[in-house]
Amino acid sequence: MLFGSIGYLNLLPFQVFLKKHISHNASKMSFNYNRAVPSAINKAFKRQSIHAAFISSVESRKCKCTDLGIIAHKNVYSVLLLEGKNQADPASATSNQLTKVLNLQGQVLIGDAALKHYLDGGEGIDLAEVWYNKTGLPFVFARLCYNKHGDTVQKLARTFARKKTKIPQYILKREAKKRGITPKELTWYLKHIYYDMDWKSKKSLKLFLKGK
Repeated sequence: MLFGSIGYLNLLPFQVFLKKHISHNASKMSFNYNRAVPSAINKAFKRQSIHAAFISSVESRKCKCTDLGIIAHKNVYSVLLLEGKNQADPASATSNQLTKVLNLQGQVLIGDAALKHYLDGGEGIDLAEVWYNKTGLPFVFARLCYNKHGDTVQKLARTFARKKTKIPQYILKREAKKRGITPKELTWYLKHIYYDMDWKSKKSLKLFLKGK
């Protein structure tokens, strides 16, 4: 099974969970990772060179998906619109489209670079906050979908949703250092991300895709 994973901090808890789960699984040799930015993961998933992945919400309409997503309630801090002329982020799909749905102008910046920009005191509009102010709903940036091994992926999703994944300190320190932030900042950021899709997030997703 080839599992695609967005290489951003917002998926760190799931990546830690998956690694631990696979290490205790008798079929661990059948799992492989493919980490990339969202737009690249979308393309790999579409051509079925990966079998499951968190793909951009905007690309998930006709896919088989679980009830896991990358969700932010109000602020997300890692999807920003900077002042300047219109410029999409080539790594993004959903956030670029969200800017159009919200009828905003500027430069889209997503992921760890956007989080670092914010933590360094940079200015920018938080697109999840704008969506919340407009709809009163959280925003779903990506969904865990699959094109093969559906039973396995659904079981993984349910298990992750039930468990609270604790990230070891050495991983927090390592991942924070890579991004030039502190472990405390990383922990703070992850408190603004959740993954289990409730009725509000499903309603939000439907509204967003309708606006597309």
